Amino acid sequence: MDPDKAQNVEIDETNFETEVRESKRPVLVAFLAPWSRPCHIILPVLDEVAAACAESIKIVKVNADDNPDLGVRYGVHSIPTLLCFVNGGELGRIVGTVSKEAILAKLKPFMGTI
Repeated sequence: MDPDKAQNVEIDETNFETEVRESKRPVLVAFLAPWSRPCHIILPVLDEVAAACAESIKIVKVNADDNPDLGVRYGVHSIPTLLCFVNGGELGRIVGTVSKEAILAKLKPFMGTI
């Protein structure tokens, strides 16, 4: 499988540049923490989004506790936080637990950029 097509991959500070900033496809980065109830609620929603967007958006997860420097670099003050990157730059942000429809609405402008 093409690594750029992978879905729901957990990444960290060592591969963030390659997986997100250098991706040829838009990337939804989910900053999560294993102890967070809202993060547990949004995980199945992210799976649904991944299934709906498999051909156009790559979805990756970052453990915010294990990668604090990434959280600081991107101003993540609350989890879950979802960041949408297109051509290496952040173009969208969702903070908190939201529905599949809300995430898809935010991603829709970027789905045709591949």
